[in-house]
Amino acid sequence: MGRAFILVLDSLGIGWAPDADRFGDAGADTLGHIAEKCARGEADQDGLRSGPLNLPCLSSLGLGLAAQLVTGTVPPGLTSPVLRGRFAAANEVSLGKDTPSGHWEMAGVPVRFEWGYFPPEYPSFPETLIAEIVEKGNLSGVLGNCHASGTEIVARFGEEHIQSGKPICYTSADSVFQIAAHEEYFGLDRLFALCELVRELLEGYNIGRVIARPFIGEPGAFTRTANRRDYSLPPPSQTLLDKLKAAGREVVSVGKIADIFAHRGLTKKVKAPDSDGLFDLLEDEVENAPDGSLTFVNFVEFDSEWGHRRNVTGYAAALERIDKRVFGLIGHLRSGDLAIITADHGCDPTWQGSDHTRECVPVILFGPDVLPGADGMRETFADVGQTVAMHLGIDPLDEGTPILLS
Repeated sequence: MGRAFILVLDSLGIGWAPDADRFGDAGADTLGHIAEKCARGEADQDGLRSGPLNLPCLSSLGLGLAAQLVTGTVPPGLTSPVLRGRFAAANEVSLGKDTPSGHWEMAGVPVRFEWGYFPPEYPSFPETLIAEIVEKGNLSGVLGNCHASGTEIVARFGEEHIQSGKPICYTSADSVFQIAAHEEYFGLDRLFALCELVRELLEGYNIGRVIARPFIGEPGAFTRTANRRDYSLPPPSQTLLDKLKAAGREVVSVGKIADIFAHRGLTKKVKAPDSDGLFDLLEDEVENAPDGSLTFVNFVEFDSEWGHRRNVTGYAAALERIDKRVFGLIGHLRSGDLAIITADHGCDPTWQGSDHTRECVPVILFGPDVLPGADGMRETFADVGQTVAMHLGIDPLDEGTPILLS
């Protein structure tokens, strides 16, 4: 029996989706615009990277060809003389462009309901909600109460937060309530407890996630830490993970997958502070995971560190690093193994604002027994989960059409 590995390059969209105009994202293209900037020499930085985007491994697996299915052109630098993977591109049918929607859909449960959102106007949160948080959280008040970028709002309110003890509360275009607090002055356990309280108080608001955003440092030099924690609503029905666990299979979360699925459908959870650490953990599972298992990893830094911060150079350098890691991984896959590289939404670092972008995503399949070739445009991310279900020999999911591997 084979094994499966899903690698989510968080936010690596490959061109605006057919309904992108509904989100104000018509024209967004995370991968394509990064590649264009690199080709023009606009993403060079001494000691980090230079020149055209250099992804020889991912290109040979079909990443550039997947992008061509969406935009009509292969991004600059992503052509390859050989094809070693099976490639497709997928549309999203979920109604949002957020992390839970993208992941749940690829696990077979599209989000066809509308999430609750907080308005962009100040104050973003209802007065009654804030009053309840302050009272039950034993707080003197909160800071922020607005739409904001996480790094910007910490820089703006961090010093006042330290002096007052008030947590920094903010939101975005996603269905989310975020709380930033200093690990030392406020306390990490206290931040987690506050997020758990807010998760309870949001019942009825239909907000997808409460996110703890801890940071350290002093005014002028604050740094967010790797101790982020997401408190998500659970998926509304049984996902690929639930069904594999019920079938007695090992289901391994690497990184924030556990948080996204509300810690449901898993048998093992491991975390690391950065992409290299996460890839190290993935390699451990490639070495040790049993037959019939699924290892599901999310590389969040593409989104949190480079996409949202609109850092083209950092995003390009991170892609080039992951390309080398994937090349090293391929030779360790066993006969019967299936690896899939995909994404959950876009976050075009050349786009206006700092939010996600509504884009199609790549679906790149490879392994010793996977026949290279093209599988065209897929109607839903759920085809990823359905393909894994078929490969691992469990009952079909309710949504999605499997990609045939040979």
